[in-house]
Amino acid sequence: MRDSPHHQLHRLPCPLIAAAFLAVPGCGGALPRTDPHVAAATSRIAVYIGTYTDAGSRGIYRFELDTASGVVTAPELAGEARNPSFLAIHPNGRSLYAVNEVGDFGGAPTGAVSAFAVEPVSGALRLLNQQPSAGAAPCHLILDKDGRNLLVANYTGGTVAVLPLAPDGTLNPPVSVHRHEGSGPNKPRQASPHAHAILLDAAGQFAFEANLGTDRVYAYRFNAAAAALEPHQPEETALKPGSGPRHLAWHPSGRYLYCINELDSTVAVFRYDVLHGTLAGIQTVTTLRPGFSGRNTAAEIAVSRDGRFLYGSNRGDDSLAMFAIDASSGTVRPAGHVSTGGRTPRHFATDESGRWLLVANQDSDSITIFRRDPLTGLPSLSGQLTVPKPVCVLFAPATR
Repeated sequence: MRDSPHHQLHRLPCPLIAAAFLAVPGCGGALPRTDPHVAAATSRIAVYIGTYTDAGSRGIYRFELDTASGVVTAPELAGEARNPSFLAIHPNGRSLYAVNEVGDFGGAPTGAVSAFAVEPVSGALRLLNQQPSAGAAPCHLILDKDGRNLLVANYTGGTVAVLPLAPDGTLNPPVSVHRHEGSGPNKPRQASPHAHAILLDAAGQFAFEANLGTDRVYAYRFNAAAAALEPHQPEETALKPGSGPRHLAWHPSGRYLYCINELDSTVAVFRYDVLHGTLAGIQTVTTLRPGFSGRNTAAEIAVSRDGRFLYGSNRGDDSLAMFAIDASSGTVRPAGHVSTGGRTPRHFATDESGRWLLVANQDSDSITIFRRDPLTGLPSLSGQLTVPKPVCVLFAPATR
């Protein structure tokens, strides 16, 4: 496989749009072509792609998307890194952070987190420093709202940790590390704890950990000044045995939390008590289309910025499941499926406008680009890029 991604957009046929969406606008027209010489437009934004580096990838890739036309530039290597599988950007846009999803770092059985400076003109990434992640195979990370701390979830290690940031964007060593005990009924996947995601509430007062291995969502008080996760009661919320909580997403109102469960392909809906930092389960729905009988694991979850729609990705069915959200209750109603145009949709994200949705298809080395109708929530296929082993899609802050 070549060291750099293929620089062509591929035209994809209309049948890739699933039958559940009977009328999708724009499918008959030509897809936007890659043009590395597109003039700088007021609507161009940078997109960074985290990857696995075991099959042709060299690290983090970058391209630009014109949000007015859908035209994209050719992907380029932005920064070399080892298995930078999940990314986050500082609120000021000047630093970018990546997990290094490995089991050894600095001679210890742990993964790592890398800090990069974002070059202001080119968007290239310059390594600032690395720190251990306090657990093997880190797979998710976030920054707190003020950009003072980084929180990371370590899958194999089963830990979550906090790494304070220095004023120049570099990482300090982890100072708060937590690991819960337990297992689940799916012995091949749940023999031990597997922290798969960590998320803060809007106020930055409480943190929630999705643990695939124990079928629990754990709660912490978050002390930003001390860079610490502190005990909270109730400590945990139990999900269905064998469900495998993977990723979490907030409703923009802050009143509902959604959890996608990898192992049984479901979404659990929780009502959130903002004052007390507690969750109450109110609904569980499948991410699978009626009649699907193959093997599937769910992956990413996201809520549209207007709070009207929820999306979840299916690996196996290779689709996005779409749900309409009831504004008064937070519950969801199935609204169809759309093919992701590739294999194993590991992650997806929308831009700030909510008009563009990009999917990372890990096993087909592709990023598919969808134009999203903000009124109906329906994604329609717009184009495709080739990037080796894509795992995470990160939109940089928009520039004008």
